[in-house]
Amino acid sequence: MPEIDLVDGKRPAGAGNSPAGAWRRALELTEPIPRSPSLTLPLVIDALADRFDATPALLSASECLSFRGLAERAAKYARWALGQGLAAGDVVALLMPNCPDYMAIWLGISRVGGVVALVNTNLTGDSLQHSIEVVAPKHVIVAASLAETFAAIAPRLPGIRAWAHGGDGNGWPRIDHAVEETALPACAIGRLPALSDRALYIYTSGTTGLPKAAAVSHFRLMQWSHWFAGMMDTQPSDRMYDCLPMYHSIGGIVATGATLVGGGSVFIRERFSASRFWDDIVEQGCTLFQYIGELCRYLGDAPPHPRETTHRLRLACGNGLRGDVWEPFQQRFRVPQILEFYAATEGNFSLYNCEGKPGAIGRTPSYLAHRFPVALVKFDVESGEPLRGADGFCIRCQRGEAGEAIGKIPEGRAGLAGRFEGYSDAAASERKVLRDVFAAGDAWYRTGDLMRQDQAGFYYFVDRAGDTFRWKGENVSTAEVAAAISACSGVADAVVYGVAIAGTEGRAGMAAILAADGFDLVALRRHLVERLPDYARPLFLRICESIAVTGTFKPRKQSLVADGFDPAATIDRLYFDDRATGAFVPLDAALYRRIERHELRL
Repeated sequence: MPEIDLVDGKRPAGAGNSPAGAWRRALELTEPIPRSPSLTLPLVIDALADRFDATPALLSASECLSFRGLAERAAKYARWALGQGLAAGDVVALLMPNCPDYMAIWLGISRVGGVVALVNTNLTGDSLQHSIEVVAPKHVIVAASLAETFAAIAPRLPGIRAWAHGGDGNGWPRIDHAVEETALPACAIGRLPALSDRALYIYTSGTTGLPKAAAVSHFRLMQWSHWFAGMMDTQPSDRMYDCLPMYHSIGGIVATGATLVGGGSVFIRERFSASRFWDDIVEQGCTLFQYIGELCRYLGDAPPHPRETTHRLRLACGNGLRGDVWEPFQQRFRVPQILEFYAATEGNFSLYNCEGKPGAIGRTPSYLAHRFPVALVKFDVESGEPLRGADGFCIRCQRGEAGEAIGKIPEGRAGLAGRFEGYSDAAASERKVLRDVFAAGDAWYRTGDLMRQDQAGFYYFVDRAGDTFRWKGENVSTAEVAAAISACSGVADAVVYGVAIAGTEGRAGMAAILAADGFDLVALRRHLVERLPDYARPLFLRICESIAVTGTFKPRKQSLVADGFDPAATIDRLYFDDRATGAFVPLDAALYRRIERHELRL
């Protein structure tokens, strides 16, 4: 395969917009990366500054950094890091909302060997303290708007120096002032990191427990940026709309890096706003936007907007777009192309739906299967582990059969691609590795995601392994039940989970529902009877005023599961599906006791 300039990003002739063209561009842009072990993304940004100079790179409602401005701002943070005596591998925690300076900070610090932990800005108290402690930073940079939140836990984090970004900063030194005062010579850049060195910590969302800090190397930053630049065919004429959290890999690396390496610009909004979305898209002349599935659903549920079809969008790229939302969304808003993909920050493989097949999360072309080994293995819901045959090895799923997705970890020093880089916690890293899978001594990364594959090779997400539960001897997928409930008129949103009933095997289904106009319990039950088998229908309902979500709109199930179906644990209305009367009935303390004493048929 011919070499390609990582900065110029010249496209192969005739690649076009076909699926094959997308794969070819991605391969040609990433194939040279391992051959330049000291060429990291911060250095690529420097080269882009030489080429594009004053062209806008990162914009927001209040600021614009050109390519030259971004490179110079990053260099200031690099000099600050050196001035603080930051050694290779030392960690700086970053607690800031979306803004152009966010990327400049981590580009600069990682350029000289530091590691930046991108902390979730929604965290408070113990969760925030945990996220900072697990990466043991020397410094923490805190936006003025979050100073009060961090100040509440600062006394519990001795030895960490706090820096404010903007505002009075609670009396901490202002890093945005300090970087202007640091006057180290430009040549004093220290040891340049290698591709294999750690650059960032990016946290898991913590939907079912405390967040884990996933390690991200410079290689992964280069790979993600250039791979998606090829998949999306980013050009200098493109502008990306990015309203996803920059503390996550999609909003902070893919949306920004993939656009910049193609010479395009990125408009950054602090957070998603359904009412502002189409005005921003049109006014900023955006040609691309990065989504997560729930964002598209929120837009689809919003009332018509006068600008929703007057945009210049050519492509939307993201993950988690449900099949029932996909086609109405694409048709209503006239989005020419949707690039759905599957990936995880810590994962060692990805899937891409370049064909635009609604509902599919992607596939790997047959001619690349040997380079990106992925398998689905039969999964035991009760044990939470893959099933093994009489020979002790895992059992591959047949087409159409759901199983856990796993990705092969290369043996020995087989290169950077396909590695599992793990977390800051070695024990947590080891739990994600499955060994002796198909042969003695092999190792595979466990996604924790259940998928199925159709005859054409497309993969479909079924559920998280921990979310699927067993009831009446059958496996119940929370995602599939939630989709069935959400399809009922009068249901705005639904979260499904399993709850324990003392003395009963498995877990009974329960749904937390956000009701809309026209919600009717009788109609909902009739709807579910028509669409779900008896064992999959939720036994309990919880009618909520709101459903707590993470920064990427994933529901926080942990507290819902902890409350169970006990009416004393919540002020929300609870209902029980009384099979004897064929109706949902109010669940009060007396009925709760009867269920716990097994006096009713479940």
